[in-house]
Amino acid sequence: MIRRAKLEDVTEIVRLSSQLGYPVSVEQGRSRLERLLDNPEHAVFVYETGENKLGGWVHVFGKLLIGLEYAEIGGLVVDQQSRRQGIGAKLMKQCEDWARDYGFSQVRLRSGGQRKEAHQFYKQIGYENIKWSQVFCLNFRNIEY
Repeated sequence: MIRRAKLEDVTEIVRLSSQLGYPVSVEQGRSRLERLLDNPEHAVFVYETGENKLGGWVHVFGKLLIGLEYAEIGGLVVDQQSRRQGIGAKLMKQCEDWARDYGFSQVRLRSGGQRKEAHQFYKQIGYENIKWSQVFCLNFRNIEY
């Protein structure tokens, strides 16, 4: 069953995030999820597999730029033990429906170069790679003012 995430899902969302190599504490996860749940320009959907158990989650948000409006996937993870069962495709479809409902003409996502299996998955569900890019970061914690 796919539904909107609730704050009570944070432990499972954190567990799944660590499977992708993004470990966060439950406190960090709770803080981040609270911000997203309170923002109508973002949606987090979960795939519920049983009582207090999630098979995956996806985050989608809208981007409004001059002359370009699209929804972007902020993250998608399916439990390692539940992959290749259609959960990821169902979660992505939910995001596509959300994007259409909000008037966006596209859904975009970024996927790390090392995630070859993810790239194959996205191609299989109809996405195409439209460009290669590099990601640059300025970490405020490393700057003294």
